[in-house]
Formats: sequence, C-alpha cells, structure tokens
Amino acid sequence: MGWGKRSVLSAAVTVVCAVTVLGVPGTAFAAPTPTPSPSTSPTPPPSKDLEKVREKLDKLYHDAAVATDAYNAAEEKAKQQSAEIVELAKKIDQGQQRLARLKDQAGATARAQYRTGGIPPTAQFLLSNDPGQVLDGAGLALQGQRAARSLISELTSTQTQLQGYADDAAAQWKKLDADRTAKAAAQKKVQQQIDAAKKLESQLEKKEQQELDQLEQQAALKAQTDWLDTGILKRIHGKASAQGEKAVAFATAQLGKPYVWGAEGPQSYDCSGLTSQAWAAAGHPIPRTSQEQWQQLKHIDVQDMRPGDLIIYFDDASHVALYIGDGAIIQAPRPGRTVTIAGAGSMPILGVVRPDA
Repeated sequence: MGWGKRSVLSAAVTVVCAVTVLGVPGTAFAAPTPTPSPSTSPTPPPSKDLEKVREKLDKLYHDAAVATDAYNAAEEKAKQQSAEIVELAKKIDQGQQRLARLKDQAGATARAQYRTGGIPPTAQFLLSNDPGQVLDGAGLALQGQRAARSLISELTSTQTQLQGYADDAAAQWKKLDADRTAKAAAQKKVQQQIDAAKKLESQLEKKEQQELDQLEQQAALKAQTDWLDTGILKRIHGKASAQGEKAVAFATAQLGKPYVWGAEGPQSYDCSGLTSQAWAAAGHPIPRTSQEQWQQLKHIDVQDMRPGDLIIYFDDASHVALYIGDGAIIQAPRPGRTVTIAGAGSMPILGVVRPDA
C-alpha cells in the first residue's frame, strides 16, 4: 500500500478489492454461474424497469447530495456571520465605554472653563495686578485649548467608528437572515429528495430490492474495472504524508458508521463531513463542503495522488471521498448506507485535491 506500513486495513482493502467492490482489470462482475440442478434454475437478470428505478434513485440521491452541500455551506456561513456579529458587538461595547469616558472628560473641561468665568486671555492681562502670572496662565490656557481640540477630535472619531460598527453589524444580520433562509430551503429540498427515494424503494418487493442492490454493485464494479483497465494504478506511487496517514487512520476508524446528511461526527457523517473531520483530526482544517474543497484546495493529477488526498466526484463536485491507496477510497456514500471502503473509480471522477499541499 502506498501510504506506509501495511496494516490490518491493508488486508481488509485486499479482501474488499478481491470480492466486493474494487475488482481487477479484466475480471468478470459476477461469480461463474453454477451448473443448475434439476430443482434449481439460474436467477433471471434484473428487469429493465429496475434499471430505470436505479437511475431514478441515483438522481434523487445525487440531488439530495447537491442540496446537502448547499445546506452545509449556508450553515458554515451562518456560523461565520454569527461569530463576526459577536466580535462587532464587543467592539461596539468597548467603543461605547470609550465614548462615555471622553464625554466625562469633555464635561470636566467645560466645568473648569465655567469656573474661570470664561474671560478672554487679553482681558485677564489688562485687569490683572500680575501680568507675568497672566502670561504663564495664557500658556496653560493654550495647552488646554489644544487638549480640548484633541478631545473633540477623539470624540468625533469614536462616534464615527461606532456608527461604522453598527452599520457592519446590521449588514451581517441581513446576511445571516438570508443564509438562514437558504439553509431552510436546502434542508427542505434534501428531505424531499430523500423522502421520494425512500418512497420509491418502499414500493419494491424484497426480491426486487435484492436485484436493485445487484444492479448498483454491478454498475460500481464495471466503473471501477474500466478505470483500472486504463492501467492507472501502475502510475500511482505516491506515499502519504504524516498528516495524510493521520487522516486515513481517522477515516478508517469511522467505518460502519451511518451516513446522515449534514452530519460531521462523531456518530454519523455525510461525505464532506467525513473528509473535513479526517483532516481536522490530522491537524489541518479544510473547508466543510465538497464544492469548497474542490474550489479551495490544490488540484493534483490523478496519477500523482497519494493516500490522504481527496477525490472529488461528478461534474458539480457533489461528492468527495478519501483516497487510501491501492485504488480504494473510504467514503460516506448516501442515506441508508454506512461509511465504507469502495473503488476509487466506481463513480465519475472530477479531480483530486490535496489538503496539505
């Protein structure tokens, strides 16, 4: 395996590759059909109607994945905006305290001027018995005037700054409200797609459900074998980084946990929830959604990928999985499934990104 020490996972991947998901170039997609006995007959191939059902289910779950990404993105934005509003509130509070102190100083200055009678310096010089003392006082008065002008300037600046903070907070509240609305709309769409898929599956008889599962497995096996037949694995020799090994180890520990849309652990995950948490556990936080991971992380050629890299799937970057080596991935596939090992080429690959490039 390309990511270092061969472990229990390596053996597990080998078994999975051989008998369930990964396949090898040129292999058939089903075990040889045994010679039927008089009391048994070969299982008939799935009907074309079931193939249409599979295609419809694929579309429903794909649309649910797209909506899930939109939900996760809106949630992340809402979290960020809430944090910014909290910071603005702290700045506003600090500014108000500063403004109160400046107003107290301005009031003290005004009271002092009132006590002196507010007589202009020239009049004080003419009426005084000690002109030298008046001149000394005039110097102090000039300093006082400068201090007063500085105080007024600081008051004005603080008031302007406070108004700016208040305007920013109001704008963030509007964005927060808009993203909450977007989040609710995405949540509704996710649930609609999943409910429609469950309803469609519930209409199938047990035998049809088994045949549908067989169709799904065959489609994944064919895609994986076609990918392997290109000879791609002969060109992939990357070794995992230390952080990549940690990300793979984290993802491996999540095997068997259920897919739940919008979840990021520790008991359940969606696809990007798993990959983002795996890299967070490796000490390298990455964006939350598969689309953001595709947009923001460094793109890598498929032949240069190494364990720990993320494979992005479908033209709209609606699915992501963690590459673990030997042509395999760990993924949280869709509702009704669990975190599992699958073939890296079992779905249409958009590209590969590297979190710790």
